[in-house]
Amino acid sequence: MIRLAAALLLLLVALPLRAEEVVADLSQTRVAITANFDGSEILIFGAVKRESPIPPANDLGVIIAVEGPPEPVTIRRKSRVAGIWVNTAAAEIDAAPTFYAVATSAPLRSILSETEDLRHRITTRNAIRAIDSGAAEELDLFTDALVRIRASEDLYQTRESAVVLRAQTLFSTEFTLPANLTEGSYRTRIFLTRDREVIDAYETAIDVRKVGLERWIYNLAHDRPLIYGLLSIAIAIAAGWSASAVFRYIRG
Repeated sequence: MIRLAAALLLLLVALPLRAEEVVADLSQTRVAITANFDGSEILIFGAVKRESPIPPANDLGVIIAVEGPPEPVTIRRKSRVAGIWVNTAAAEIDAAPTFYAVATSAPLRSILSETEDLRHRITTRNAIRAIDSGAAEELDLFTDALVRIRASEDLYQTRESAVVLRAQTLFSTEFTLPANLTEGSYRTRIFLTRDREVIDAYETAIDVRKVGLERWIYNLAHDRPLIYGLLSIAIAIAAGWSASAVFRYIRG
C-alpha cells in the first residue's frame, strides 16, 4: 500500500501542471426551432483561471469554434457541353459540418500554427473531412467550393479578432445562428493558445431541436410517411378549392 501511494505521488509530480485553464459558459445551451424561427444569437463568455501571475508575454490567444452535426456531401461541377449544362465531375466529402463558425481574439495565424490547426481541426477547411474520389486531384477545389457556397448562406463563418479579450483574463463573443439550421448537437470548443500552440481547451454543446408544430410535422413525415403524404394531398386540395371559391366570389 505504501509503495502504491508513493508511485501515485511520483506520477502526480511528474504530470505537467496547466498554468492557465479555460472557465467558460454560454448564454443558452438549447435552441428551439419553431415555425417562425429566424435565427438565434449565442453569447459565449469566460475567463482564464491561473495558479500564478499572468505571464509577461502578451501573446495569449482565444479561439472559439461552434460546429454543427457533420454529414456526407457530394459536390458536383457543371460544364457546358454542346450548349447544355451537365454534371462533368464530382467529389465525395466524407463528413462536412452542417454549420461551422470560428471566432478569434487576433488574426488566426498570429495565434495558431498550422500544425496545431491540423491537430485540433480548428479552421473550417480542416474541420471538413474529405475522402479520395474519382476527382481526387481536384478535391481541394471541390472543398473550397463547398466552403464558399455555405459561407454565402452564413452556414460557415470565420470572424477574426471578434473575441473580446480583456486584461488577458476575461473573454466574450457572440455567434449568430442562421434560420436554416440542422437539428442536432452543436459542439462548442474554446482554445487557449500561447506561442501559437494550444495550451488548454474546453468543450460543451448546444442542443438544437425542433419544437411545437415543426416537431410534429417532422415526426409525422419520418414516422408516418403515408399519413403525411395523404395529409399533404388533402391540404393541397383544400387550398386549391378555397382559392377557386374566392376567385368565383370576386368575379361574381
